[in-house]
Amino acid sequence: MFVNDRESVKCGFPFFPYSRDDIPIMHKRNIKLKIQYDGADYNGWSIQPDAVTIQDLVQKAFKRLCGDDVRIHVSGASRTDAGVSALWQVANLKVRTVVPTENMARALTDLLPRDIVIAEAVDVHDKFSAITDATRKYYRYSIYRGAVPPVLNIRNCWHFGYDLDVAKMDAAAKLLVGKQDFKSFASSGDRRKSSVRTVFSCDVSEDDTWVYIDIEGDGFLYNMVRNIVGTLVEVGRGRWEVERMVEIIAAKDRRKAGVLAPAAGLCLMRIDY
Repeated sequence: MFVNDRESVKCGFPFFPYSRDDIPIMHKRNIKLKIQYDGADYNGWSIQPDAVTIQDLVQKAFKRLCGDDVRIHVSGASRTDAGVSALWQVANLKVRTVVPTENMARALTDLLPRDIVIAEAVDVHDKFSAITDATRKYYRYSIYRGAVPPVLNIRNCWHFGYDLDVAKMDAAAKLLVGKQDFKSFASSGDRRKSSVRTVFSCDVSEDDTWVYIDIEGDGFLYNMVRNIVGTLVEVGRGRWEVERMVEIIAAKDRRKAGVLAPAAGLCLMRIDY
């Protein structure tokens, strides 16, 4: 016997082709997700009490798709902060369900708000972990230095409104490359044992009134990228010399670095495995 449940009918095609009495015995599958979201209206990725987060909404969408009695935990590769967006967040979960994996991306997207999209869902081997198997993360920070706020992009940039010396910012950014102790750029809330990370590249470029800071590393401390951006802006506006970046890194003191850049300008662009 094959029937559509009510949620499947709502989504527009049969994701769930069995009646509740005819569900076969299934093996638990490990499913990898590529998730895109505009983080402006959310309190970050991770589930928090009394807050709307991306992880919470994705888990609830999975439960609606697979059955409310299914226990689901979605693990994300990067715990993006409140207001931070992503074009390539990676997550995985293990679940028993008759819903075909090739239908999940569309089905879940239909159950989520318009600013959260499941771009891809694929089966992966049982031991794959979105968190521990990640080798590189790539972030972009966008700054708009025009006098008039960019109304159509204001949710996803830092409207700085003043000129910046991009050449000096780029020179300072290059001093971050390598395996170093980045404690000066870790917010006080970071509780990780080691503040040593490897930055593979850090580039500052410009396109008319836009300034982009692209940074790629093996991992980042809490607010590390936004603290780096705030420091580079101090160089770009002429308050600090390029060489000060060396002193800031050596100090291992958050008070020596620049201000915390607004979350709106940060976007997780890619995660490599």
